[in-house]
Amino acid sequence: MEKINSFLLFISLYVLLWGVAGQYEWQVRDAFDEIREKIDKVNADNCYITHFDDLYLPENSVSHYPDVKEININPIFPNRTAMLHLHNMAMNRAFFWSYILQSRFIRPAINDTYDPGMMYYFLSSVADIAANPYINASSIYFSPNTSYTSSYRGFFNKTLPRFAPRAIRADDFNDPVHLQKISTLNTFHVLDLGAFDSESLSQDYTSDYYRTNEWYFKWLPDRVEKRHDTKTTYQVEIRYSNNTNETFTFHGPPGNDEIQGPVNWTRPYFDCGRLNKWLVGAVSPVADIYPRHTQFRHIEFPTYTAAVVMEMDFDRIDINQCNVSLGNDRPNRFAGTARCKMETTECEPLHGWGFRRGGYQCRCRPGYRLPSIVRRPYLGEIIERATSDQYYNNFDCKEIGWVQKLPVRWEKAHPFIRALYADHYYEYVNASSGPDALHTERVNVFEVLNFIRGVQPHNCSKYKPTDLFLNGDIAYGAEAQFENQAKMAVRLANFISAFLQVSDPYEIFSGTRVADKPLTEDQMIGETLAIILGDSKIWSAGTFWDRNKFTNRTYFAPYAYKTELNTRKYKLEDLARLNKTEEVYTNKPLFQFLKQRWSTNFDGLEKFFLKMKLRDDELGKHLRQYEKYPTFYRAANIKDGHWTRPYYDCDGHVKQWAITYASPFFGWDSVKEKLEFKGVVAVTMSLMALDINQCPDKYYVPNAFKGTDKCDRGSSYCVPILGRGFEAGGYKCECLQGYEYPFEDLTTYYDGQIVEAEFQNIINNKETRIDMFKCRLAGAAAIQSSFIIIAAVVFLLFKLR
Repeated sequence: MEKINSFLLFISLYVLLWGVAGQYEWQVRDAFDEIREKIDKVNADNCYITHFDDLYLPENSVSHYPDVKEININPIFPNRTAMLHLHNMAMNRAFFWSYILQSRFIRPAINDTYDPGMMYYFLSSVADIAANPYINASSIYFSPNTSYTSSYRGFFNKTLPRFAPRAIRADDFNDPVHLQKISTLNTFHVLDLGAFDSESLSQDYTSDYYRTNEWYFKWLPDRVEKRHDTKTTYQVEIRYSNNTNETFTFHGPPGNDEIQGPVNWTRPYFDCGRLNKWLVGAVSPVADIYPRHTQFRHIEFPTYTAAVVMEMDFDRIDINQCNVSLGNDRPNRFAGTARCKMETTECEPLHGWGFRRGGYQCRCRPGYRLPSIVRRPYLGEIIERATSDQYYNNFDCKEIGWVQKLPVRWEKAHPFIRALYADHYYEYVNASSGPDALHTERVNVFEVLNFIRGVQPHNCSKYKPTDLFLNGDIAYGAEAQFENQAKMAVRLANFISAFLQVSDPYEIFSGTRVADKPLTEDQMIGETLAIILGDSKIWSAGTFWDRNKFTNRTYFAPYAYKTELNTRKYKLEDLARLNKTEEVYTNKPLFQFLKQRWSTNFDGLEKFFLKMKLRDDELGKHLRQYEKYPTFYRAANIKDGHWTRPYYDCDGHVKQWAITYASPFFGWDSVKEKLEFKGVVAVTMSLMALDINQCPDKYYVPNAFKGTDKCDRGSSYCVPILGRGFEAGGYKCECLQGYEYPFEDLTTYYDGQIVEAEFQNIINNKETRIDMFKCRLAGAAAIQSSFIIIAAVVFLLFKLR
């Protein structure tokens, strides 16, 4: 019996293996298989003895890096928004550290350092990844002997040999803290990579023996060659609460318009001995005036003294398997690995697939249509799983038999046709204009947009205050499209919560180490300013502290803003200087809403666990656990914040239609008994940067513009197009199943902007071709004939005579 069972098991395994091999035998080995093999070859056990080249993937393994020069000009597609945010976070931190390290020139010269303490560095790195699920590591690496600190007594004008605080996201599945055995992704390991034995070169991140420190050599070491003009300068005009003004100019990363740009990218690499994952890093430099305190300013030069590194998992970055084409440029390692049949179909990338096959769909080429039994383009995932028989006998498009030319001569629509359109779209006939367009039964998208665009700084005061507040459904999609900007506010709120709950300025340590001082005005000013410097879509940012919650201040609210989209000049003022009842920021609806929401119950806040290891002393020969190991803090996530209605900021500094997101932060009360609300961090974005979605949707979806597209419902359906902004026509009309695009064209759909323009023509009784924007019944018009059908028709006609 055992022999029979063994024989049957052998037969089953043979059939299984033969079937699997046969399923994919039609697929040839390609670039994806090569990269997959390199990834699988390295792990945490063998990475120490693996060849140096095997710890890196080819540079073109990641394609279509976000180009800072294309931002606000061309759209950033969803498959690169996470990388764009990684890029912006690196800029944010680089600008902050550059500002705060040079802000000593604002304050009087004393025999002490104004630099943040070590706990500020550690908790700042933690907040970077705690508020951003896609970022798994954040760090700042200082060049040798360029890091000053206030964390040691008698350490004025002295430097640490190495200093590199790094926070990583840990897998807490087996952590004793979590009895549920569920990975929360809210546990972070924090350590100083600058603390190591000086004889261990393999742990020195500035040494070639470190092997995976490409991020360090992207910007460091910096050789300025005794010149003062090698670093880009940025200017901020500061107005303090006592109405005194100051213009401060500081050096920072290269500008967006410079050739190199402010951020460099590393090759994908295996983070050996640390995260033990394949990572991709965004690196931005930190500038400082070095050396310090020489009393001879002419020999103190702006220098890159550190590099900020933000890292995310390589396998979460979408690959592009489509062929190289116009708009889909090289370098791309995976170009041409899609399985689309190029004779009749073309490839289109999809987002959200990461590093795996099938992140694309195969659309019909111009002049071809889908078979009548197929509803949507062929998904790459289905094609990749197909057997050879399925692949070679399916996934084709059929040629359109009769292709029409696009019309050259246009005419006015027939009165009957025009009457049909006027009856169907009655809201466009004798339409209400101005603010009244917002309160009609059916939305006239043209009049609504005309009113919104018509409100300008020179005439906004003529409107009623209620007219300058739009309904919330006007900004449908803001939560998704402005998510990265909202995360900037969540990140700062997370950091302030962590610092107020973890760092105790009265704590006493052994040796010469001293506790971090309370948060300072310069630090909060720098953090607020870094938000608008790091993300060009954010027009203003503010950190609003509740009454008597900031050290030695009754009110404190640094508010930074810009007046131009692309600029190096920014403005910042402390709104505490406004003392009229209607002007005090604590009386604003946004502040009051969050304060009331979080006045008593804090159980809904996220709980973050920290495992910190600090250097043993100033020299840092080894690490030791922080006195409170592990520790935790509570902070808000992005869902705990608040989105405002769209509004026109007529009396404010950003005079345009805007939408604001605010996130609360928390700290201990005066007796450290329980948490209490401390304030909010708010960011403001332009409403004009929001894409309108005019396509139909479910009845409960709060979108003011849904169903305002002009696609022919009988033969086509609406698909949104990204990057069109707050304008009508951000969609395309695709043909329904069983219909085909009849014209000789480079596309297979009707563009929404053209459809909207032709619709306006028929409403205004101008020459139009709106009635031609319909799909044709597939197969109804083809240059084909059948002898039997012709003979039957001739016979029938003969009989009728």
